[in-house]
Amino acid sequence: MGLIRLLPRTGGSRPAPAVEPEPDPAPALEPELDPTPLDSPEPVALSEAAREPAAPIVTRVPVPSEPAVEPVEVPATGERTATRVIAFANQKGGVAKTTTTLNLGVAFGEMGHRVLLVDLDPQGNLTMSQGLNPDVIERSMFDVLVHKVPISEVIEHREVDLAVASIDLAGAELALSSLIGRERSLEKALVEVRNAYDFVLIDTPPSLGLLTINAFVAATGVIVPVQCEYLSLRGLVQLENTLAMVRENLNPDVGVEGIVPTMFDGRTLHSREAIEILEENFGDLVFRTRIRKTVRYAEAPVKGSSVLKYDPTGAAAEGYRELAREILAAKEAQDGAQARKHA
Repeated sequence: MGLIRLLPRTGGSRPAPAVEPEPDPAPALEPELDPTPLDSPEPVALSEAAREPAAPIVTRVPVPSEPAVEPVEVPATGERTATRVIAFANQKGGVAKTTTTLNLGVAFGEMGHRVLLVDLDPQGNLTMSQGLNPDVIERSMFDVLVHKVPISEVIEHREVDLAVASIDLAGAELALSSLIGRERSLEKALVEVRNAYDFVLIDTPPSLGLLTINAFVAATGVIVPVQCEYLSLRGLVQLENTLAMVRENLNPDVGVEGIVPTMFDGRTLHSREAIEILEENFGDLVFRTRIRKTVRYAEAPVKGSSVLKYDPTGAAAEGYRELAREILAAKEAQDGAQARKHA
């Protein structure tokens, strides 16, 4: 088929190196204090001389370089350990990226998790799915990425928190192209609010352009919704090639966390064969939960809501609740395996 096996995200985490520099300053102060002859039998002149070095020791502690390290490193460590930033990506359109981003986020919210959705698609479908009109929004993710507006100013409180998109976002890639560090614009924007959420879920456009790369750089993992059709499967190879370049140059920890089969229709042979091809090529990366084809997913956005609110007891809503439980269980299993490995 020409498909390649995606490599899951490695267990390595960024925070580990950030904590180690802290023990260094403590031993560095010890040798300077020990030689001080506090109980020396020498005259007072010696104790006055001893006080002379004491002043540099006191003023050395608040040197600007030392406090500057702690406020940056310590919060970053906590954020990256506690908060999962998941990008939903597939360069093929119509595979239920937006549907999965919204309903999975609401399912996490039902479980008590703090969730932020980020609409990074110029079409603004995620924004519209929560009853907002992208055409009349004054400030959006375009202003966050290009004009450095704080992301908190474009967050709307709906079923879960949502950083909205507008039609202006269509010009973001052109506007960003001339900026230094353009691939890290979203990563930097999320620093302001990242500590406030357990999950940040990013809906990306159906392309592998600069907006999607921004999502990959900011993400701790990528989930790929794949329509249960043969042509949808082939795009996975190109997506993995893009992720490989991001790992090599920008974010060494990002990888595919899982593949979600969407629009599954068990009555058709083609859907069943598509699942077999996915599992044959990508193994455990394929989630066991199948998001089945139903008109409920199309009806819910008309009401400006998720399917979990629109039809809370239906099979469509239960599908995303099951997917949320599977994702959480997979993460717990991964963390447990890493703990045993380092024990």
